[in-house]
Amino acid sequence: MHPRTESGLVGQDVYRAIRRDIIFGQLEAGAKLRLEKMKASYGASVSTIREALSRLVTEGLVEAAGQRGFSVAGMSDTELREIADLRILVESHALGLSIAAGDTEWEGAIVAAHHKLSRMEERMAAGDMSVRETWKQYDWEFHQALILACGSRALMEVHGTIFDKYLRYQMRRLTYRGETASAEHRALLEAALDRNALRAQEILRTHIEGGVAHSLSRSVVHGR
Repeated sequence: MHPRTESGLVGQDVYRAIRRDIIFGQLEAGAKLRLEKMKASYGASVSTIREALSRLVTEGLVEAAGQRGFSVAGMSDTELREIADLRILVESHALGLSIAAGDTEWEGAIVAAHHKLSRMEERMAAGDMSVRETWKQYDWEFHQALILACGSRALMEVHGTIFDKYLRYQMRRLTYRGETASAEHRALLEAALDRNALRAQEILRTHIEGGVAHSLSRSVVHGR
C-alpha cells in the first residue's frame, strides 16, 4: 500500500504513485482501474483517485470509456515508433541548445551522470537484473543532464512526458543492448564535451532508433 501523506499532498502523491505504477508495469496495459480497489491500494478517497486518473488521461497513460470507467492505456508497436520519433525531435533540439549554452557546471553534471549510468550498465552486462529500475533511473538522469542547459522549462517538461512514455515500453521489454548502448552513451558524452552538436544529435538518433529496433525484435506488444 502507498502511504498516506499530509493533507494537501495526498492528491499529488497519489497521482505520482499511479503514474509510476503504470510506467514501471505494476499496472498492466489495458487493465481496468477499479476505483474501490484503488482506494484501498493507494490509501486515498475515490474522488482523489478519480482526479488523478483524469490527469493521467490527458497524458495518454489512462483511457476513459464513459460509463465503463478507466483503464490503463494500451500499447502498440506503432505508438512506440511514434513516441521514439517525438523523442528524437524534441531531445535533439534541446541537446543542441544545451551544448551551445552549457557551462563548466553543466559539463561536470553530465560527467557525473554518465559515471553513475556506466556503473549500472556494468552490472546489467554482468547479468544483475536486480538493478533494472536503478539503471533506467540513471539513464533518464544522464539524458536529462545533457539537455538541462537548453534554457527552456517548457521544452524540458515536454521532453519529460515523452521520455516517460518511452520508458514505459522499455520497462515492459527490458531493452538493454549491452556494450552497444554503453558505447553510444560514451560517444554521446564525448560529443557533448567536445561541443559537437551535430555529432551528438546523430549519436542520439542512432541510440534511440537502435533501442526501438531491438525492442521490436524481442517481442510483440498487443495493440489497443
